[in-house]
Amino acid sequence: MSRTTRLTSAVLPLFALFVAFVAVRSRRYFETFSQHPEVTLSQGKIRGILLNDGTYPESIEGFMGVPYALPPVGDLRYRPAVPIPPSEATIDAFEFGPRCPGKNIVPLPPGADPQSEDCLTVNIFRPKGWTSEQGRLPVAVLIPGGAFNRGAARMHNTRSMLAWSTKPFIGVSMQYRIGAMGFLNSRLTEKEDLLNLGLKDQIVALEWIQDNIERFGGDPHHVTLIGLSAAAHAIGHHIMNVNQKRTLFHQAIMDSGAHTARAVHPASSKLNEVHFNEFLALSGCDTPVEEDILPCLRSTPSDIITEASFAVFHKSDPSVRWAWQPVQDGNIISRRPIDAWKSGRWNKVPILTGFTHNEGSYYAPRSLSTSKDFESFFSTLLPQLSRGDLVELCELYPDPAQHRNSLYRDTRIIPAGRQYKRGEAAYGQYAYVCPVRQTAHLATANKTDPPVFLYHWAVNKTVMLGANHGDQPPYETYNPEVRTISATQESISGHLHAYMTSFIVSGNPNKIQGQHFADRPVWDSFAKEQKTMVFGMGNDERAGGTSKGVVAQLVKDTWAERECEFWWRQTSNYED
Repeated sequence: MSRTTRLTSAVLPLFALFVAFVAVRSRRYFETFSQHPEVTLSQGKIRGILLNDGTYPESIEGFMGVPYALPPVGDLRYRPAVPIPPSEATIDAFEFGPRCPGKNIVPLPPGADPQSEDCLTVNIFRPKGWTSEQGRLPVAVLIPGGAFNRGAARMHNTRSMLAWSTKPFIGVSMQYRIGAMGFLNSRLTEKEDLLNLGLKDQIVALEWIQDNIERFGGDPHHVTLIGLSAAAHAIGHHIMNVNQKRTLFHQAIMDSGAHTARAVHPASSKLNEVHFNEFLALSGCDTPVEEDILPCLRSTPSDIITEASFAVFHKSDPSVRWAWQPVQDGNIISRRPIDAWKSGRWNKVPILTGFTHNEGSYYAPRSLSTSKDFESFFSTLLPQLSRGDLVELCELYPDPAQHRNSLYRDTRIIPAGRQYKRGEAAYGQYAYVCPVRQTAHLATANKTDPPVFLYHWAVNKTVMLGANHGDQPPYETYNPEVRTISATQESISGHLHAYMTSFIVSGNPNKIQGQHFADRPVWDSFAKEQKTMVFGMGNDERAGGTSKGVVAQLVKDTWAERECEFWWRQTSNYED
């Protein structure tokens, strides 16, 4: 027998054994990852899918694009959401549903990006193999932000947040109507009881969660709301809503936003009526017969409504006096937010909230070049400011052209005017930093109030924008694109993620230590000594620098203290 024949005879059985082994392993792999977990609800059988981005410690189950209300189309457009009726249908919940119509200008994760009025859906994520028989897990519900005019549930990587959590929980994200479809607030819609439809959608979604989350293994009595920017504003409104008789949530994480920020006008305010009339003209429904307006809007093609909505918003954008915002409606927002805080009558829940160092860098006009530009921007934004207020404003934010020691002297080589740094600091503190700090102060005014945990995000992402509005979510969800940048970035992300998931599970960011980042600093509640947890101060790796800064440190909350005292005095004047 030749040497080749002998080798072949020896190798073939081994090769056959290897092929059989691979076949068995492949079959097991396929069987494991082709399972479709099922949950039966009154609206039908929901079939899910296993998810893994290639880095998760273990796959999770996802049930995505599950309707919580009938599509708000045709005669249901510009009406409160109608809950899903019972059904024996089978829903393949394998991918996100389309986002609600709106002109998206914020980059979404890669993938298809359809939009449709049939967008009132929730996405549920749970640990692999978890069932209601194994017990009830805490629930985290993500409300997407986006100035109430853009955004989608898939902007937040709720899947990753769950997958990397030391302790399990159920993750949920929702969508709600935005822009003129969700916030067409005016004298007419007030008369028809159609104000704040987007906020009402959120309540219907939260009621759906209360009714159904146990079937997924979740605890309806342990629900944490999570939201960035406008979503944090919305959460604030829900916290203040004492007219909601059913308890829909029990904790809140409010990133870069508070309901005392900007204006919460009466429905029939002059500004709302201007936006409403502009919208009617653009949509072709500016009929003189008032009774014909809503029927016209309900029958107009969706793309015309969407384009008209965005055109009005875009026109309002430079002044940041945005169209399509929540208003006082006598129900969800029954009082001015500042009055609601001061009354002491609000839903007393633990809160974790924070802001970024450069909240205003995305929004402040980059064309600001002179002190006159600076004053003009704020007098347009806040027409109620007196001459004395504007003088004080300019003293708090010294003109870099006149004061050599001004903090707003800008030596960066960036495409912006010389007053841009001054403008972004003042706007960011007016719109985000100070309202968030105000939440921490007012929510802990009484010794019996639940705990509040305050943070300050300082990781410098770019030379132009610094630690910008919306920078923190990829870190809190432990996304691979940030945690793989460097060991320090991984640590910053890991710390924030560990704190937040511990808060979701236990109501305390310190309680769940976990295998990783267990040595993180203790995060004291704000009421103890009025301290804030600062993340990444001095870190400029992403902006091209080499400084690693400090991952996390608890410090006295004194940053922007004088400036916030000024803005807090103005809060009562924001609404007209």
